[in-house]
Amino acid sequence: MRAVVIEDSRLAREGLVRMLQAFAEIEVVAQAEHADAALALIAQLRPELLFLDIHLPGASGFDLLEKLDYTPRIIFTTAYSEYAIRSFDYHTVDYLLKPISAERLAKAVAKISETSATEPDTKPPLEMSSRIFIKDGDHCHLVPVEAIRYIESCKNYVRVYFANQKAFVKKSLNTVDERLPPKHFFRISRQHIVNLQAITQIAESVGEGYELTMSDGAVLEVSRRHAIALKERLGL
Repeated sequence: MRAVVIEDSRLAREGLVRMLQAFAEIEVVAQAEHADAALALIAQLRPELLFLDIHLPGASGFDLLEKLDYTPRIIFTTAYSEYAIRSFDYHTVDYLLKPISAERLAKAVAKISETSATEPDTKPPLEMSSRIFIKDGDHCHLVPVEAIRYIESCKNYVRVYFANQKAFVKKSLNTVDERLPPKHFFRISRQHIVNLQAITQIAESVGEGYELTMSDGAVLEVSRRHAIALKERLGL
């Protein structure tokens, strides 16, 4: 598995790279000391795994992940325990606190194999004409993809809004995002993916973002990080 190590401390970065040499299943293909350099390397190399510090010069590790157009696996490496809960909004394998011991690193690497064995094969993106089966408690729905207005992250679930209904699905927002037609659905924040065809109004908001009014009247905020990409997509 090809990996990129992103860490602003040279000593910590080089130390982690040396420790990873003990694992034949991990190939460190690049290193970066800040988010901008990492983003360029990731776009070029498309690694399957990131060893990612959270506190970086300029943009944070979380800011970096918001800019990616795919979902590599993440092993966070940080001195701060308070971000552990937020880290699992992403495709997180493990959360390592510094200083990282060889034993703790070995456990994290072992989790990669464990999750690979339990994850289903990657499925191709759906078409707008596709229909998806959603079982929410005792209720079953056969939902046309084009009828989905937006999808909201709710910890270990997502809530799908469609027609005049909504339903919970036990999947992460990242997993759902990978299946949706990329020309028609857009990730506007860590919390929401929207159907571009269900947007009825766009207004500027504070912080250089946008507020979207959806066809059901809901108002959703576009994060500043995603606002630029949305503007390019829609030609605003």
